[in-house]
Amino acid sequence: MATNVCCNAEIFETPIACRLDAISAGDHARYNELRQMLAAAAIGKCELPNGIEVQISTERMALAQLAEWISFERKCCPFLDFRIDVAPESGPVWVSLTGREGVKEFLAHAFTK
Repeated sequence: MATNVCCNAEIFETPIACRLDAISAGDHARYNELRQMLAAAAIGKCELPNGIEVQISTERMALAQLAEWISFERKCCPFLDFRIDVAPESGPVWVSLTGREGVKEFLAHAFTK
């Protein structure tokens, strides 16, 4: 268990494992479509101390689609922290996937498939 800093409450930490059953059968096709879109839109990757950061081509995947992918992904991987960074002047877009100890190794395996 971890402690939430803002309210000093204990938080149950879910296992570091995908829960594909968290995405309804009716949503699987869309989820898979977004995953393929993300793979095609990924144009750069940086290692972070606690995860990875992926640069996204917004010509291949719109920000709304990236947010939709995150909305699915956080259901099956609730242990991940997500952040989207959008630079000014139509600059690069990055999505960060981070988390507690063990998440970086999980992501390294997941993103080599």
